Amino acid sequence: MDFGLTEDQRMMQEMAKDFAQKEILPTMKDDEANHRFRPELVKKMAGLSFFGCGLPEEYGGNGFGFLESVILAEQFAKVSASWRLPFNMQNIGPSITVNKFGTAEQKKRFIPKWVSAEHFGFFAITEPNSGSDVVSMRTNATDRGDHWEINGQKMWISNAHIGDWGLLYAVTDRAAGYKGLTCFIINLKNNPGIITAPIETKLGLHCAPTGEISFNSAKIPKDSVLGEVGQGFQICMWQLNNTRISCAAGAIGIAGGAIEAAIGYANERTQFGKKIGSYQMIQAQIADMVAEHEAAKLLVYRAAWLKDQGLPNQHETSMAKLFASESAVHCALDTMKIFGSYGFSTEYPAERFLRDAQSLRVVEGTSNIQKTIIAGISLGDAVNR
Repeated sequence: MDFGLTEDQRMMQEMAKDFAQKEILPTMKDDEANHRFRPELVKKMAGLSFFGCGLPEEYGGNGFGFLESVILAEQFAKVSASWRLPFNMQNIGPSITVNKFGTAEQKKRFIPKWVSAEHFGFFAITEPNSGSDVVSMRTNATDRGDHWEINGQKMWISNAHIGDWGLLYAVTDRAAGYKGLTCFIINLKNNPGIITAPIETKLGLHCAPTGEISFNSAKIPKDSVLGEVGQGFQICMWQLNNTRISCAAGAIGIAGGAIEAAIGYANERTQFGKKIGSYQMIQAQIADMVAEHEAAKLLVYRAAWLKDQGLPNQHETSMAKLFASESAVHCALDTMKIFGSYGFSTEYPAERFLRDAQSLRVVEGTSNIQKTIIAGISLGDAVNR
């Protein structure tokens, strides 16, 4: 076993850290307060080849894999979890999924433009009454001969109102159950049957655009299908097993940022004539946070490494996502406690870490869903893929 990063990985880590410190941090308070998304930053990230992980060089790949994407996303989330989202929207979500299931023409047409951020990506799964139960989704696609007609609504979709091309999951055969879902590559712009709107009533991730998409007899081309008709559930589960590792990366980033803030404050704040870091209860909190965080990192890095080796990893990915997201909430909460009254103030980062961490218990499969997956594989009721 080798627990050290390679020279190239350390270089990417430093690049991401430097970018986050110089491009995101200076305006972060104002951006957070105004729910401001800055598209130019995504393009700058693309210019540094941050979105090429796990992809062939002919489509803009950078020669790296999931582990490197985790390392990059972690550094961004340390500063702002909102800016971890582009790694899923441009790389781990649409690009890697199309690279797996798409035709040669689809790969050539779409992947390079997601990697370069010429097009902003998305993937639309969740609906008003359908979240973890993917098969119960109501959005449907009807074959009209020369085109597909889409009707329905998607909710809580990252990049919904700013997205260009991305993935849509819809029902094509209600009677077929999970075999009746199909994945489509669609364009949200310039289609009179598609209406998008932002959702800004969010607890956290204020700089990450989130919205809803309504389809009203929307026409899309017959060649929009990704993979085969009826293969959507398989594609969706495969994709989610990948995008979860990016969520886990965001979780260890949030926890790492929270711990750094807690340690910095504990070394500066004094009470009763001594810095608060000298008191045993504060030390116990920090010790628990650090140990838990290191364990989470090992789980996340291992799951990413297994993906890069082409080895079964669903079990490990769900463990990483579950443990890292719950750990992020714990670390953020204890950071808020260490900050005391200042932890309750928007002038300090503790409250933002806690708000942003909560999202990771929900997205890409709730903590309960991860437990179901872990238990199912552990008990032998499902196969680790």
